[in-house]
Amino acid sequence: MVFDGHNDLLARLWLSSHKDPVGAFLHETLDGQIDLHRCQQGRVFGGLFAIFVPPFDYVKANAPHIIVHYADHQTDYTTMQRYDICMAQFEYAQQIEYRSQGQVKICRSVADINACMQQQCLAMVLHLEGAEALTELSQLDAWHALGLRSVGLVWNQPSQFGHGLQAKFPHSPNTGLGLTELGQTWVLACEERSMLVDVSHMNEQAFWQTQQCLTQPIVATHSNVHAICPQARNLLDTQLIAVKASGGVVGVNFDTAFLRSDGKRNKDTPYEVMFAHLDYLLEYVGEQGVAFGSDYDGGFMSAHWPSIDYFPRLIDALSDYGYRDTRIENICYKNWHAVFNRIWKS
Repeated sequence: MVFDGHNDLLARLWLSSHKDPVGAFLHETLDGQIDLHRCQQGRVFGGLFAIFVPPFDYVKANAPHIIVHYADHQTDYTTMQRYDICMAQFEYAQQIEYRSQGQVKICRSVADINACMQQQCLAMVLHLEGAEALTELSQLDAWHALGLRSVGLVWNQPSQFGHGLQAKFPHSPNTGLGLTELGQTWVLACEERSMLVDVSHMNEQAFWQTQQCLTQPIVATHSNVHAICPQARNLLDTQLIAVKASGGVVGVNFDTAFLRSDGKRNKDTPYEVMFAHLDYLLEYVGEQGVAFGSDYDGGFMSAHWPSIDYFPRLIDALSDYGYRDTRIENICYKNWHAVFNRIWKS
């Protein structure tokens, strides 16, 4: 079984020109890297499903059926438009749950995830990747009530919460200013609500500010090792040590640009490149701190793991590589389960 720490399915559904993207997810092979059938083939029983507002320029170039609804002079979204996009993606999650006839459930607690494991039901844990659409803590409460259990306050661009994280390869995670005072307040607010705080898109200063604020485990849902692949978004040794000290987890990102030492998107990337990151993380974070955070539907994947149904092949490759079954189980799902227990407390 696999619990995958990050995917962008909901954004993919929002971008889709399919007349019924939810129906396609449930009953067809959906364009992209994830659908229900491929989750079942991949023995993936759950994951963190990101609600994410794609960059305006990306939507303009790749989704003309969406961009026609915006004013010709626009170069970015308004805050209200961002909020509406987030809500539209949440509604896709709701529709998937409702129309799946018990095959998919939005999970709000560890008990919900346990039930999904027992019932062979896909567990969707909602994650907000970039919180620019939220302006009041009352909105955070409202989203928590809807089922949101994980938040990444910043993405690549600057926002009211922090500097963001954007830099050309190669680059250190030190890209300038970290969290704003408001951002630090919201880190505390997320912890008060027992929500996971994701550091995967935080620069170095924001990471350390978050580490100082939090008493709960530090989690990077989809990040890799900077010493192997010097992308700004990958984690330094000192950061990995801090994650371990907090009882946190790092979910390995499958995008080849965050795995390869040359930072390239290359379909010929072999398993050994990913395994180098896993070995390094096991050394620095420990066996209870390493997991998967694939970034399917949001990343460029190797031909060896092009879509979510390829997890069994990856697991077989890990076994052939020499990982024992208990280690593989920890990486596949037990470490996510344990960190949710520590953060959600229910």
